[in-house]
Amino acid sequence: MVVTGSQQTIEEQIKEAIETSVADSTVEVGGDGRHFEIQVISPVFEGKRTLEKQRIVYAALNDLMAGSDAPVHAIARLDTLVPE
Repeated sequence: MVVTGSQQTIEEQIKEAIETSVADSTVEVGGDGRHFEIQVISPVFEGKRTLEKQRIVYAALNDLMAGSDAPVHAIARLDTLVPE
């Protein structure tokens, strides 16, 4: 678990970034601090193809994944679901 200057773990930062960018989303983040597993549920994904849904989430994580010293290097699993 990585804690930054803001005292948030990287998992918390990922969750906050996605929830801020993806409307009406519910986000679960797991992993070992290096490999992250993310599940995002949002009505925004309705009618979109898998790649489109993933692009929405990756856009939300852009700041956390940019640069050589970025805290997030890769997402091991990304599930993008529509609420039931």
